[in-house]
Amino acid sequence: MIESFGVIGAGLMGMGMAESAARAGFRVAVRDTDPARERRAGELGLAVMSTPAAIAGACDAIALVVLDAGQIEIVLSGADGLLGALRPAHLVLLCSTISPEDSARFCAAVAGTGASVLDAPISGGPARAQAGTMSMMLAGSPASIERAEPLLAALAARRFLISDRLGDAARAKLVNNLMAGIHLLAGAEAMALGERLGLDPSRLLGLVSASSGQSWMFDDRMPRALAGDLLPRAQSHVLTKDVRLANEAARAAGIDLPLGAPAAALMQALCDAGWRDQDDAAALAWYRRRFAPSSRD
Repeated sequence: MIESFGVIGAGLMGMGMAESAARAGFRVAVRDTDPARERRAGELGLAVMSTPAAIAGACDAIALVVLDAGQIEIVLSGADGLLGALRPAHLVLLCSTISPEDSARFCAAVAGTGASVLDAPISGGPARAQAGTMSMMLAGSPASIERAEPLLAALAARRFLISDRLGDAARAKLVNNLMAGIHLLAGAEAMALGERLGLDPSRLLGLVSASSGQSWMFDDRMPRALAGDLLPRAQSHVLTKDVRLANEAARAAGIDLPLGAPAAALMQALCDAGWRDQDDAAALAWYRRRFAPSSRD
């Protein structure tokens, strides 16, 4: 029975997960390399641990919610890493968006300690993570999923069983985030076009949200883009990484993506233009700059 939950990577998503688990009655501990995040966790009444190994010593289930494969490598195998502290009673959730190959490799490393592991990437944004209403994709053994069900229910109201093959949830996450990137760019491009055509952007926003051009990314990003609210809830470089990984997965499968490849280039251009660490809603500002009248207009 899982009674305690550790989160390694207490960013917006990880902290939201920690809060949801605590609200459901689990004992929660966090670890992050950012002292400000750890202070925030302490203010919320969560235990703060100094190393990944210490998280393993305090928790039955552990979620890795760090940025990328490089950070997971450090968490697992770095100084006071997780692998050396795991025991057969532990359950590890791999929640980061990474390549399927990296997911399978890390899952195998965890399983090699005797611990249980689930390929469990997440989606929905910080507000849904905090509310426990985010989505979670799951791949792994049915027994591990059944054991984790009370915790998973506290973390994610929407849980999607992909398969029992580790790495398949990572594949599904890349499919989802490829669409998210394309939808973001399409929404920003269309809104910037509408403005260039002389349309009222607030009226256009309402129209699209109620019509066939609507998407979750449009409804989530464009209102705050119009308000100039670029507080980094989802930094541009994160979705850029995800779209790049989707293209890499496609190439590994022997195909090129007619929409995905340009989307990766456009997302990278957004980052290179100075919005790397800003919210990816900055795509609208970037398109506005591209579409600005030149001195010849």
